[in-house]
Amino acid sequence: MAVEFVGIDPNTDRDHCPTVWADAEAQEILLQGWKPSPETQTECEESSPANGSVPDTEAIVRIPARMIPTIREACDAVERAQLL
Repeated sequence: MAVEFVGIDPNTDRDHCPTVWADAEAQEILLQGWKPSPETQTECEESSPANGSVPDTEAIVRIPARMIPTIREACDAVERAQLL
């Protein structure tokens, strides 16, 4: 797996750090963020068209809006790899 670090929350305290990586080979974006509260988790699950709760192999993570440019950069990296 060729994971490339893209960026970290510009307001990080280096202990709680939403982070973004791009895996161009797998054509995936990896996100580290905060876990939602149980109430938010339930709200997400109830509003999703998927059947049931989030499986143990998946997660809902919270990413601050200030990370949007970083997420776009990761999307661009993965998209560029598809064009090669």
